[in-house]
This record gives sequence, C-alpha cells and structure tokens, in this order.
Amino acid sequence: MTVQEGFAEYCRELLAPVGEVQGKRMFGGYGLYVDGWFVAIIVGDTLYLKADGETQQHFIDAGGRRFVYEIRGKQQGMGYWTVPTEAMDSPALMAPWARLALDAARRAAPARKAKPRR
Repeated sequence: MTVQEGFAEYCRELLAPVGEVQGKRMFGGYGLYVDGWFVAIIVGDTLYLKADGETQQHFIDAGGRRFVYEIRGKQQGMGYWTVPTEAMDSPALMAPWARLALDAARRAAPARKAKPRR
C-alpha cells in the first residue's frame, strides 16, 4: 500500500512543533525524521511513532496499536505505535507524542549522531 503524499505532508506538519521534519519514501511506506532522528513510519493512512521500554506504556494506555507486519507467515511487531485519534487533529495535540518518539529515537542510538540534514 502506498502512502499518499498529502497524508505524509500532513503528518510532517503534525510533528513540526518538536523540530525540523524530513520525510523519505521507504519499503512502500514513508519514514519521518525530526532533527535527523528517525521517529515515525507511515503505512497506508496510518502514522506510527517510535516507542521504547520507557515510552511504550504511554501508547498502550492511550489505546495505541503496534505496527505489525507478516514475514514467512508469522506476525512480527516493531516498536512503532499509533497515537490517540485526537492527536491526529492538531500539532499541539501531537506534540507530547512526538516528543516521546524523539526521546525514544535518541535513546535507541545515544552514541550515534543524528542523520545530517540535507
């Protein structure tokens, strides 16, 4: 399923309050970076934000769904979660979730520098 450019642009706008947002097509979906850190994926018409052991419970408690794909007939989950429906309504409501994703991305690779901006 391909990502509609309009939806990807909307998601970039939602994440913009927490930093400079860049997008990149990948594997039939779309990846989003904030200040060079990989924080989100878009698959179809769904935005998934990065989570880790420190932030995952926030997404679960808010009713988030984990990104799951199938490989060799088995379901495989990744550390990306949906946000509450209302967070998709405005950058202000998305900001706390985007900050959680950015924090998780930074913790995932503390020794590496952010991807250079183009």
